[in-house]
Amino acid sequence: MTNALEIRNLTKNFDEFTLDNINITLPSGCIMGFIGENGAGKSTTIKLVLDMIHRDSGEAMVLGQDLKNADKRVKENIGVVLDECCFPENLNLKEINKVMKSIYKTWNEKTFYKYAEKFSLSHKKNLKDYSRGMKMKLSIAVSLSHDTKILILDEATSGLDPVIRDEILDVFMDFIQDEEHSIFISSHIISDLEKICDYITFIHKGRILFSESKDDLLEKYGILKSSKAEFESVDKSIVKGFRQNSFGVEALVLKNKVRPDLLIERASIEDIMLYHIKEGQ
Repeated sequence: MTNALEIRNLTKNFDEFTLDNINITLPSGCIMGFIGENGAGKSTTIKLVLDMIHRDSGEAMVLGQDLKNADKRVKENIGVVLDECCFPENLNLKEINKVMKSIYKTWNEKTFYKYAEKFSLSHKKNLKDYSRGMKMKLSIAVSLSHDTKILILDEATSGLDPVIRDEILDVFMDFIQDEEHSIFISSHIISDLEKICDYITFIHKGRILFSESKDDLLEKYGILKSSKAEFESVDKSIVKGFRQNSFGVEALVLKNKVRPDLLIERASIEDIMLYHIKEGQ
């Protein structure tokens, strides 16, 4: 299996923040969720991959080429959606179609209008009269309409209501049915990513804490709920993080190494992320 995205030892130094030797691999035909707190380095990583800012070291290969020197054909196959719509507010759908047709040799007008209809986008309104949800759906429609092989999305669903988010997730799932298609998506809405992703990568303070198959993560970890006395008897090498409350202790543990007499519940991806942070504090 080829890889849609390969990031190797990617580093960027700022005055008060360092993106530290990032390594990520996204196989073709898969969806990877990129999670982390505000300021953890998600947007910086995406901008480095897209060659929007200068990297200090490392490489980032998209569809087999580094965008620092990739040919135009490869760039035609990359759909990008950032957290804000970047089209001029005075344009309407027809005018955006005309602009995109002049930019992309592979622009597919039929596909664009198909998504516009699917998303119920107004043909008459200018963008300034679109809601945030409509603007995001427009950006996604554009990103899918030029022979796209990989979608790279940075907080594209943040601030949208659950109905619109669910509609967009369905489009992503349809897109990924083609084994040549891949998605790399950052989001704060981890429950959405848990629904659709094959892989989860967690960045914290500029470093990758884990990048694994979602199924492996959910299989590996569980939430231990115990009394303080019971927790004291647990091998701490299997504990990734814990918190105490008036009822006892909750901990993220390697569930196949826990004594069978202890209560283990399912851990969500959000649980796994939060307890990894607790381990590092």
